[in-house]
Amino acid sequence: MAKELSALESLVKHLSALPGFGRRSARRAALHLLLNKDSALTGLVGALEHARDSITECAICGNLDEQAPCRICTEPKRGRDVLCVVEGVSDIWAVERTQSYNGQYHVLGGVLSPLDGVSPEDLRIDALLSRLKDGAYSEVILAMGATVNGQTTAHYLADEIHAFYGHINITRLAHGVPVGGELDYLDEGTISTALKSRAAL
Repeated sequence: MAKELSALESLVKHLSALPGFGRRSARRAALHLLLNKDSALTGLVGALEHARDSITECAICGNLDEQAPCRICTEPKRGRDVLCVVEGVSDIWAVERTQSYNGQYHVLGGVLSPLDGVSPEDLRIDALLSRLKDGAYSEVILAMGATVNGQTTAHYLADEIHAFYGHINITRLAHGVPVGGELDYLDEGTISTALKSRAAL
């Protein structure tokens, strides 16, 4: 029978499972929270519970928001003819920080990765193709990271879109995005420049 973790060990374990947290940084965060229960810990617990209960995935684009469809999909001032395809929700946040794009988004939920067993069926590719059926989009921006898997995914999507919707202009981010880079880790200036100088794929 496995030994039950203490409250402190359990807290450290859960914190260390978060992106960017190792065991040492998780211990530091746990200590800070426990030494500041009334301010930091109580507030964090409340925020986590509120997020759990109120944030949902947008059925249209895959973004996370407190309303469904999300604020981006329902914003009347946003353009309706350009669709930016990204790997994850964090990429939407990264592009939005630049304030240089005013169209729609589609979250794939990852990239193709044969080594990790991620195939087209595991991503929101069918949902993407369905969105293109109504003919409202004149351009699709494939905003994949400049990784091998990201570029493989972009080429796969370009082939699929060309096969079914040859009239749609397909572009990709310009090479302002460094090779091996991911959108969420880039500064606003780099992303903005890459968006403005995007090229046909």
